[in-house]
Amino acid sequence: MDAIELLRHDHRMIEQLFRDYRSAASDAQRRAVVETLVRELSKHAALEELMVYPLARRVLPDGGGEIQEHLAQHQAVKETLLALDKLSAGDERTDDLMEHLRREIGEHVREEEDELLPRVRAAVDQKELDELGQLLAQAKQAAPTRPHPNAPDQPPALTLVGPVAAAYDRLRNRLQGRPRT
Repeated sequence: MDAIELLRHDHRMIEQLFRDYRSAASDAQRRAVVETLVRELSKHAALEELMVYPLARRVLPDGGGEIQEHLAQHQAVKETLLALDKLSAGDERTDDLMEHLRREIGEHVREEEDELLPRVRAAVDQKELDELGQLLAQAKQAAPTRPHPNAPDQPPALTLVGPVAAAYDRLRNRLQGRPRT
């Protein structure tokens, strides 16, 4: 799977998680969906920031400005994810935060899929997209699983902080009894 297909697959999975949240029958089920969403969006954002956005910045004529907008959107999403991550099952604020996150993600995904990713595909050869897709799939196994809104969002600082954040997240997940993936 090439990098753009992998990102689109992640987007579809996230959209399904929002549907799962709406159809969950209990607070415990909704909380499990929230935790999965926090984990998957945190990994997805970290990998975009580390591997996809630097490529876009390099190959697109106006990549720098466009990527800054995407990073600002990521920052807002991370702050919402952090707020959600701090809540417990049944907290009355969860529904509003989830709806806010759904709107943030919907806008971000539309911009990526309608504008950024087609331009990246046109600027990069298929071999490079395939290689990046393999790297993304491998890196996903070691990516941070929690939001870190105060961490750097661009290499090289992200390259140094990311693995430490990921190890810390996995330890916290284990101590809190969250599922491993």
